[in-house]
Amino acid sequence: MADIAKLAGVHASTVSRALAGSSLVEQSARKKILKIAKEQGYVINSTARSLRLQRTQSISVVFPLGHEAEQPLTDPFFVQMLGYLAEKITQRGYGIFLQKFLPPMKDWLSDLIASKRSDGIIVIGQSTEHKALETVARQYVPLVVWGGQAGRQSYCTVGSDNFKGARLATEHLLSSGRRHVVFFGDTTVPEFRLRYNGYDSAMASAPQGLAQKRSIFTHMAADKAFETMRDFLNSGEKIDGVICATDVIAIGTIRAIIASGKRVPEDIAVVGYDDLAVASHTIPSLTTVRQDIELGAWHLVDLLFRRLEGERTASVMMEPELVIRESSGGGHQPF
Repeated sequence: MADIAKLAGVHASTVSRALAGSSLVEQSARKKILKIAKEQGYVINSTARSLRLQRTQSISVVFPLGHEAEQPLTDPFFVQMLGYLAEKITQRGYGIFLQKFLPPMKDWLSDLIASKRSDGIIVIGQSTEHKALETVARQYVPLVVWGGQAGRQSYCTVGSDNFKGARLATEHLLSSGRRHVVFFGDTTVPEFRLRYNGYDSAMASAPQGLAQKRSIFTHMAADKAFETMRDFLNSGEKIDGVICATDVIAIGTIRAIIASGKRVPEDIAVVGYDDLAVASHTIPSLTTVRQDIELGAWHLVDLLFRRLEGERTASVMMEPELVIRESSGGGHQPF
């Protein structure tokens, strides 16, 4: 290590931090050190380093599913997020400990921390576990959560401005003359509750008496969304627009509308949320609110490693972007 430090023109402690993936070392310096180490045939003894630093060199990526026990890890959002996380964590020289938690959820997070299976935890989604996250975060620093920022909270979150994103989507449908717009999703989940609030705010701002709001509960899977929307359409209630809590729900919604003999978007416009890779390939292509999942994964990993160094990082809220495609086009005149 001393030889590498000499060749790189830095202190040996800087080399140690760079090889350990510390965020305290600038990226350009870290790349230079890693290049020299490789050229010199230096191989890190990960077992010895872990014992010395009392670290496992692994990060837990966990999915609490108290609200949706049947949601699989093959859910397109989970797959896309996990892919980006795996890439960014392994670039730091760490491994991943992956786990899904199902009801009953008692002590799941405190037990995970006590097991010392990993050096830090990334939680994907708040689910029903806001209180558990609050309690643990007061004492356990290396914890970052993908989710919504709902008022004051002790834990660090990364996510999009869910309120603003859903409001943009709703205003888009209202501006094209849609009057009977429903919100479709599970409003008990913090992220989706914020999206409902954005929808509600936009509907309340519409010309008096012209827009009617309504929320319909559905489970997260596309097949469940299909069944719920099919039953709602069969009831004969008026609907000409749907704000879906996720793209997966939107995909099931489009299938149900077409199966009922109606057209998207001529009869019913549909907007999703996430802008998953599949969104541009649906028929019709899906209008959606884009949250940058790759950037979000980068923030999750960056914040976690900064917290491993003892930093008390603030939460990150990313700007949403409305991506207009075919599923919300023509068929109505504006107000």
